[in-house]
Amino acid sequence: MKKTIFSEYAPKAIGPYSQAIETEYTVYVSGQLPVDVKTGEFPSEDIKEQTKASLENVKAVLAQAGLGLEHVVKTTVYLSDIGDFAPMNEVYDTYFTSPYPARAAFAVKALPKGAKVEIEVIAEKER
Repeated sequence: MKKTIFSEYAPKAIGPYSQAIETEYTVYVSGQLPVDVKTGEFPSEDIKEQTKASLENVKAVLAQAGLGLEHVVKTTVYLSDIGDFAPMNEVYDTYFTSPYPARAAFAVKALPKGAKVEIEVIAEKER
């Protein structure tokens, strides 16, 4: 059984997918672009600000499912430029605490809307 999760405080899906899907014990959050919900735009071209915006969108979707970042067990970070890894990581580190979630981070050729970062997560609900 799966349930769709939607938060008005995160960007609407720009394609045929859900912001997140909840199963019995797991929430799968789709990749969140650094879109400001109020303006529909990126906060700036700065990778640190875009990383913060993406993670805030992740938090909003998780909150709709009654979860927080402490429930995240796996993240995937997509970067349009692997040279942005270190500054992205600086911001990322301020959002997660030990034990840190497992993570994959890699560069892709391009991201939707010309974003510099997109972040997806998997979170585990308490049993």
